[in-house]
Parts: sequence; C-alpha cells; structure tokens
Amino acid sequence: MDNNKIDQLLESFGEMKKLMDTLSEKVETMEKRLGKVDSIEHRVTSNQIDITDIKEALERMEEVQGIKMENALKDMTGDLDKKNGAEFKTIHKRLDSHLLKLGRVEEDILILKEES
Repeated sequence: MDNNKIDQLLESFGEMKKLMDTLSEKVETMEKRLGKVDSIEHRVTSNQIDITDIKEALERMEEVQGIKMENALKDMTGDLDKKNGAEFKTIHKRLDSHLLKLGRVEEDILILKEES
C-alpha cells in the first residue's frame, strides 16, 4: 500500500475515534440524566406514598373524632333526657296538685251556690 492510502486510513481511524469519543461522552451524559430521572422518580413515588399515608391517617382521625362526637352527643342527650324527665315529673305533680285545689275550690263554690 502506498503512504497516501495509509495516511487516509489513519485519518479515517482518527475521525472514527473522535466520533466514538463524542458518542461515549453523550452516552455518559445520558446515563447521568437517567440517574437523575430515576432519583426524581423515586422521590415522587416516595412522596405519593407519604401523601397516601397522610390521607389515610387523616381519614382514621376523622372517623375517631366522628365516633367520639357521636358518643358525646348521645351522652349529652341522655343526660338532658334524664334531667328533663325529672323536671317534667315535678311539673306534672305540681299541675296535678293545682288541679286538685281548683277542683276543691270549684266544689266549694258549687256547694255555696246550692246553700244560698
């Protein structure tokens, strides 16, 4: 082979080496970017899990508070019913005694009318 062809062949190999080096650099850059994407994806997934856990915890707290409020309201209404029941009994007794007194007074008035 003559020197000219060898020089062209060496030049072609040199250009191929440069292209391969450039390709290698681009592959490394892409690998770094993929690593960052993987990291971001992992963080997003972790945050989604965290958000789901927080949501579930809030729902459980809401249920517990609802049950506690319901029990407290039941207790309050039970106490009010007892208190009101006792007060109503007292009021009924007083009304009954007043009705008896009114009935006696009415009887006395009728008796007095008949006597006069």
